[in-house]
Amino acid sequence: MTAIYIAGIALCSVLAQWLAWAVKIPAILFLLVTGLLLGPVFNVLDPDALFGDLLFPLISLSVAVILFEGSLTLHFRELKGIGKVVRNLCSIGMVVTCVILGLSSYWLLGLDWRVAAVIGAVLVVTGPTVTAPLLNAMRPTKEVDRILRWEGIVIDPIGALFAVLVFEAVMLAGKTGVLSHTLIALITTVGVGLSIGILAGWLTAFLIRREWLPYELHKFGVLALVLISFTVSNFISHESGLLAVTVFGIYLANQDDLELDSILEFKEDLSQILISTLFILLAARLKLSDLMLLGPSVVVFLLIVLFVARPACIAVSTHNSTLPWRARAILMWIAPRGIVAAAVGSVFALSMAKAGIADAQKIVPLIFTVIIVTVVLQSLTAIPIAKLLKMRQPKPSTVLIIGANHLARAIAKGLQDQKIEVHLSDPAWENCKMARMDGLTCYYGNPQSEHAERYLPMSNLKSVLALSPNRHHNALGVQYFSHMLGEKNVYSLKSSDAHAKANKDSATFLSRQILFGDSASYARLSSMVAKGGKVSSTKLADAFTWQDYLEVNKDAVPLFIFKLTDEEFIHLTPFTVGLDRTPSSGDMIIAMQPPKMSVLKEPNSNMGAVES
Repeated sequence: MTAIYIAGIALCSVLAQWLAWAVKIPAILFLLVTGLLLGPVFNVLDPDALFGDLLFPLISLSVAVILFEGSLTLHFRELKGIGKVVRNLCSIGMVVTCVILGLSSYWLLGLDWRVAAVIGAVLVVTGPTVTAPLLNAMRPTKEVDRILRWEGIVIDPIGALFAVLVFEAVMLAGKTGVLSHTLIALITTVGVGLSIGILAGWLTAFLIRREWLPYELHKFGVLALVLISFTVSNFISHESGLLAVTVFGIYLANQDDLELDSILEFKEDLSQILISTLFILLAARLKLSDLMLLGPSVVVFLLIVLFVARPACIAVSTHNSTLPWRARAILMWIAPRGIVAAAVGSVFALSMAKAGIADAQKIVPLIFTVIIVTVVLQSLTAIPIAKLLKMRQPKPSTVLIIGANHLARAIAKGLQDQKIEVHLSDPAWENCKMARMDGLTCYYGNPQSEHAERYLPMSNLKSVLALSPNRHHNALGVQYFSHMLGEKNVYSLKSSDAHAKANKDSATFLSRQILFGDSASYARLSSMVAKGGKVSSTKLADAFTWQDYLEVNKDAVPLFIFKLTDEEFIHLTPFTVGLDRTPSSGDMIIAMQPPKMSVLKEPNSNMGAVES
């Protein structure tokens, strides 16, 4: 029977994630609803009865993996460049939020001061997994988008670390009641967590550098070290394990000579599985009676969360900044709570309940109530508010190219020369390095990963061009971005005429292998570039029509049509199979010119052809 329940939880997790993917809103909402329906509403799932004494260890270990994965994204060099506002949000703003919500919990809800302090600390965390989907749909101005994305990235591990320290402090204070003993115990706990985390990070880096841990064991080996670090740290000093794994991840993230992409990708997949399962289990543990314990005063507390704590945090964090009031207003509204708050809060609640602390059973219902209200309310209102304040970006205009090989770089350079914003993406470091040397922006990794959502301008993507010689990478990108941007904005270049005849690919991928027309393929265009072919631009005019262009450039491969009005980019259209648009006067043609034909000679001075 237990196996059936576990399989059912896995199926429900997938369905919830699929619904979130289909309607393009944070998955946390459907996971919470699923857990509530299975648990307190229909009483189908009782996690405590299902797992018994294993429930708490499973939740604790899952939270450890989630925090480790989040801390792997925190690079100190990036922290320095994210701006004063984000630094303030993740330091003084975080403390202001904690104090306001902690005092509100204590005075308004009448909670034990230790429980109130933990709630205030846990609710400072937003997180990219809930913020990123909201921003992709909302498309706020670049400045606001950058601040909110980086806040979610940075405050995830820092906020969790802050919550762990607050929790350890109040737990130790509750046990001893003597300030000096409490401080000594806190220093001991923090010291153990820091020591274990740094030691685990150093050991992992040492094993990888010396190649004593084979590549195929990197993922499993690091996972084992995360779990053992967490348990050993907790064994030596109670509740220091979360601090240890967070420091472990931060240590590895800041080792520049380590290849961690496969580990990070694996941890992202594992975190998604754990998060989905964890949320359903935690929501199913809620009881309607626990929700009733909160009383009507919880409504006032929610109003404080929305209209007092967040505005105060933004006011302090943006003091003396140049942000306009409209940008500050958007920042004051967007702060959905998510995965880390629920997971960490649940672990703390279980520990405090075991310690016999009053009101510990109210932590989870209160945190989940805040999560549901902030996610639902802000998801529904973000776009209308951004429109009202005129803080949405113009129509998306960025072109993402999958692949940073020599062909992709040549095409990207041709687009960039025309002031068109281009981003490349490639999992091969050598290709990314060459792209950056050419002055092109390149993301190192797979563009459909969760990590890419934090670094690529997802909210400003207009179209995606799959130009990788690896058909697998192209297919994954086409499938992923076709859903996000619509199939009409995602294109792929076929590898060769021979591969184009294969029928083993998905229908979506096959239907998108239309880039640059019937005669174009990666093999042909790549050969042209290797032999000295160049990407050039020509402006059509009344005296130099599309037919004239074709006669003069018989061996060229037209790539794009686009228009300029007063030097402002309007629209980019790739040449594709079945293109129903004929270039006209004023259109700019970007084409791949064969060797020795890359500079077009104008037939006469009145034709208006312009080369770049």
